[in-house]
Amino acid sequence: MRWIEASVPTRSERIDELCLKLSELGIDGLYIEDEADFKNFLKNNRQYWDYVDEELDRRFDGLSQVKFYLPDNESGHTQLDSIRSALNEKINISYIQDSDWENNWREFYKPLKIGERLLVVPEWESPDTEGRTVLRLDPGLIFGTGSHATTRMCLCALQDYELAGRRVLDLGCGSGILGIGASVLGCGSVTGCDIDPKAPDVAASNAALNGIDGEQFKIYAGDILSDAGLRSLIGGGYDIVLANIVADVIIPLSAFAVDFMLSDGIFICSGIIDNRVEDVRTALTRNGFEIVKHRHEEEWSCFECVRKKIIGNICK
Repeated sequence: MRWIEASVPTRSERIDELCLKLSELGIDGLYIEDEADFKNFLKNNRQYWDYVDEELDRRFDGLSQVKFYLPDNESGHTQLDSIRSALNEKINISYIQDSDWENNWREFYKPLKIGERLLVVPEWESPDTEGRTVLRLDPGLIFGTGSHATTRMCLCALQDYELAGRRVLDLGCGSGILGIGASVLGCGSVTGCDIDPKAPDVAASNAALNGIDGEQFKIYAGDILSDAGLRSLIGGGYDIVLANIVADVIIPLSAFAVDFMLSDGIFICSGIIDNRVEDVRTALTRNGFEIVKHRHEEEWSCFECVRKKIIGNICK
């Protein structure tokens, strides 16, 4: 089936008025594209990223419009004419073909080899594993599919350590991919935490795809930086602490991370864009860490850190 895509250019301050008029005319499925909303969203959610793709930024530059969709048939065109007359506004028209949007996105996700041992597999695929350890994932749920350099570097780092029986903490667990990776590689237990309230259900669902239950992978939602009660609940004594977030979170988090770790524990932090590397390095050093390995892919960095040794009153 083909659809009419109708776009009504407007100004930010007129969007609510325009949406109300369209609703009164029987149009309830509205899609708003507005530069002001986009900029405000970025400003108020800085904890999730350090940069925005230039193409996305350009797409919203000066943009303010409301879209709606009507069937490309006699009834749809009659309704469009009625709306055009009632609104007395310019309406741009294009046509799109109906498609199975819910499932077509799956063609973009294929099994992904990571490091020497892991194979990240979308839940609907049954590939030849080639002797690799399989990590199954529903990539449509939340951030963390293994395709991004920051996640790949963390998973590669995990493969360098003996994980049997180890306790792992994943701060900013998202889809749960890092904790699940640690589990399928043999760790004893994982605790995850994410500021997104959807994360516990999503990560638990992905864990279940890999036969990992709630006893092996405990997941919490909350802000680890501001919630002392949550930090107390998570506790300490972890062999490996993971934080694949962004620099603006890793920097303050580095002051708490050491308290989660065993004295010989490892702190792996990723999601560090090139222009924030030195800021993060400085924070890690200031908060008692020594960087033992620096991974770099594309424009991202990942640090593997240990606690500095204290001899007398001198840190080394």
